[in-house]
Amino acid sequence: MAKRMLDCVTSDFQGFTKEDWLSSISGSEGRVIACESIGTVLPMLGNITNAEFTASMGADILLLNIFDVEDPVIQGLPPVDKKDCIRELKRLTGRMVGINLEPVEDSYESEDPDSMWKMSPGRKATPENAARACEMGVDMVLLTGNPGNGVSNQAITDTLRRLKALLGDRLILAAGKMHASGIPSEAGEHIITGRDVEEFIGAGADIVLLPAPGTVPGITTEYVRGLVKEAHSRGVLTMTSIGTSQEGADVETIRQIALMCKMAGTDIHHLGDSGYTGMALPENILAYSKAIRGARHAYRRMAVSVNR
Repeated sequence: MAKRMLDCVTSDFQGFTKEDWLSSISGSEGRVIACESIGTVLPMLGNITNAEFTASMGADILLLNIFDVEDPVIQGLPPVDKKDCIRELKRLTGRMVGINLEPVEDSYESEDPDSMWKMSPGRKATPENAARACEMGVDMVLLTGNPGNGVSNQAITDTLRRLKALLGDRLILAAGKMHASGIPSEAGEHIITGRDVEEFIGAGADIVLLPAPGTVPGITTEYVRGLVKEAHSRGVLTMTSIGTSQEGADVETIRQIALMCKMAGTDIHHLGDSGYTGMALPENILAYSKAIRGARHAYRRMAVSVNR
């Protein structure tokens, strides 16, 4: 069994396999934080990437949103060849890196063609894009949807099967939705059901993403707890997600969500990228970290050198 992520330093991750990553997360017993960031917007600190900022506040997993594998952009990164940007980010942070890919329904047109979330070919969840991400050094692909992009649970399931067959031994495959993503019939409690969890797992998901309690109408701690138990009974990890801009709420709200996710039994706690735009508020990442793992582990993650 791999060393628990809670205690790992950069050198521990060298040579980690997919199974090692999953074992390391599982061994941390619900004390792993994943933070989304957007590399295409101006970083909050100007010349420091938002991903680095989230890592400095305690993120264990860096999840890149709006990341186009055909034209990758991470503003604030030192000059490197685009194909090497993921490896450079990992060198600078010593963290596990994932990206979002979106299984958009072919017949769906964005409700706002001028939105920053508007799809591009390099962000679609195709086997070719997933393979390209793997070659770039990405550790995990999350199949999910940005606001209004038309990502259904059936499309996620179908895509999972294709990616599992092609890359299942190399990439961690996570799947789920944190909001309706433009599909009105999959809003509220219909965002993800017990049947969806079963289908995702059957199609090859290693991690099932669920809306965090208190972030979507009707999604309670009890509801999420039931879905977490189902996933765990099948040997699959879970990630509760704040994808409703509440990563920019007040600190007390963040602490409440953190404890509800902890009570639901999740393995990974996800904070979205819209504190304003680009990443969660840094004070909320720290507050969440201290709520789920206490000051000692929270500050240790912040303080440990990337050169260890």
